[in-house]
Amino acid sequence: MTIQLTVPNMACSACANNITNAVKTVDADAIVQADPQTKLVNVETQASETSIKDALAAAGYPAA
Repeated sequence: MTIQLTVPNMACSACANNITNAVKTVDADAIVQADPQTKLVNVETQASETSIKDALAAAGYPAA
């Protein structure tokens, strides 16, 4: 399942790395593409969208 989220406070590649790491805590096999320019995060995962959003919020990057 692919989830596309907008993360307004992702500002740089370090933010993108933090977002990737947060998603990997939920699904270690997830494929994450985080683009600070567009603020979009695409996640290919078996985890639920809710669990991904919760992990991002806990890392300080709540999805819009």
